[in-house]
Amino acid sequence: MLDVTRAPAVSAIDRYTRWTGLIAGALISRWLAPLDHGDGVMYAIPVFGLCAVAGVLAGDALTPPRRGAVRTAGLAPRRVRDYVPPRMTWLLLGLAAALAVLLAVAGVLASPDDLGRAGRTLTMTCRGVTESAGPWPGLYYGLPVLASLAVSTAACGWSLRRIARRPGDEQTRRDRTLAIVAAWGLLVSAPLLGAASTASGALMNTSCDGTAGTVANWLLYPLALLALITVPWSLYTVVSPRATWKARR
Repeated sequence: MLDVTRAPAVSAIDRYTRWTGLIAGALISRWLAPLDHGDGVMYAIPVFGLCAVAGVLAGDALTPPRRGAVRTAGLAPRRVRDYVPPRMTWLLLGLAAALAVLLAVAGVLASPDDLGRAGRTLTMTCRGVTESAGPWPGLYYGLPVLASLAVSTAACGWSLRRIARRPGDEQTRRDRTLAIVAAWGLLVSAPLLGAASTASGALMNTSCDGTAGTVANWLLYPLALLALITVPWSLYTVVSPRATWKARR
């Protein structure tokens, strides 16, 4: 067992780029959120996450590898899975799958709003009465979220492979890998929090959902809670990563 518990030595460039990504994401998100009568928040969330990912990637690209004495190394190739935190990675993969399923189901159930714009409301009919509630995370909101998730996943996957294979010490690889995983987790958990909360709010504003709506809310509540916990963890880890997990050797 290799215990990696000491605080990492994060370079100044690395720290600045991470803060720059978060600040830029916050500024752009603040500009986007009020757009489209407040519905711009559904776009602001993935934009903020992408800026956080970009900050971590920029820090990794701009920070030169540490120089030191020439060392020998084994011939076994370094693998990404040897450096990612296993429990958190599996949790984030589960949240990402839940987000994709939620947006897909919401997209199927979505209806046009009163202005005819598709995928923005939930419309149900019961007892001869038609009810509409929104905003609803249909394809109008879901497609940009899924697109940003696909782009960020590809970028983070490439970055993780680069970190695993580039020269450097084990501690630095683990610190940077943890930051990348946290940045991707931010992009997963923040949209999930928004989508689960929005869907739950729409269901609570209609009386035609019946038992299906009650069951859906009981599924949405824990998802929103997990996302609510994961968002601040991801933010903190992007700014100040700590490689505290133990890796088997």
